[in-house]
Amino acid sequence: MSEPNPKVDWFFNRPVEWKSEYARLREIALDSGLTEELKWGCPCYTHDKKNIVLIHGFNEYCALLFFKGAILKDPHNVLIQQTENVQSSRQIRVASVDEINRLEPIILAYIREAIVVEEAGLRVTLKPTSEFTVVEEFQQRLDQDAEYRAAFEALTPGRQRGYLLYFAGAKQAKTREARIEKSKPMIMEGKGLQD
Repeated sequence: MSEPNPKVDWFFNRPVEWKSEYARLREIALDSGLTEELKWGCPCYTHDKKNIVLIHGFNEYCALLFFKGAILKDPHNVLIQQTENVQSSRQIRVASVDEINRLEPIILAYIREAIVVEEAGLRVTLKPTSEFTVVEEFQQRLDQDAEYRAAFEALTPGRQRGYLLYFAGAKQAKTREARIEKSKPMIMEGKGLQD
C-alpha cells in the first residue's frame, strides 16, 4: 500500500458531490501500490513515473480513467470510451460507494493489468492526424498563409489533433472561423489548446 500525497489532499477535502466515492477510489488506487500525484488538477496514480489511472468527476458519475484503457482486455465490459474522439483512455464510471465496493476486485485486476501493460512498454495505436477532418475554413487559412501552415505542421501530432477537433466541433462556419482566428497566436507560438 502506498501513502497518500499531502499535495493531493485538497482535491479530496473539497465539498463536492462525489467526495465519498473519490475517497474510496483513492483507497483502492493506493492499495494497489501506485504513487499518488496531482496532474491536470486531479489525483493521478503512477507506476515508475508512468501514468496508470486518474480520478475525476462529472455531473452524473465519477470515474477512474485508465490512460491506456483501449488496450486492456476488459472481460467485464466496464471500460467506457468517453467520446468517439478519445483514442487511448477508458473510464470505469461509478455513482456510489456501494458500486465501487462491488467493482473493487475488477478495478484492482484492471490496475494490475494496466501496470503490466506499462512495464511491457505497450502503446495504443493512434489514428494518424491525417485521418482527422480539416474543416474547410481552416484549410483555406492554411492554403493562404504559408507561415501559418508551417507553424501548424510544426506542432506535435497531439496538438494538431486537438486543434482539428476543436475547429470541427463548431457547428456554424462563423464559430469555426472565430476559433481559428483566436487559436492562431497560440499555433504561431507552437502551443496547444491546453498550454
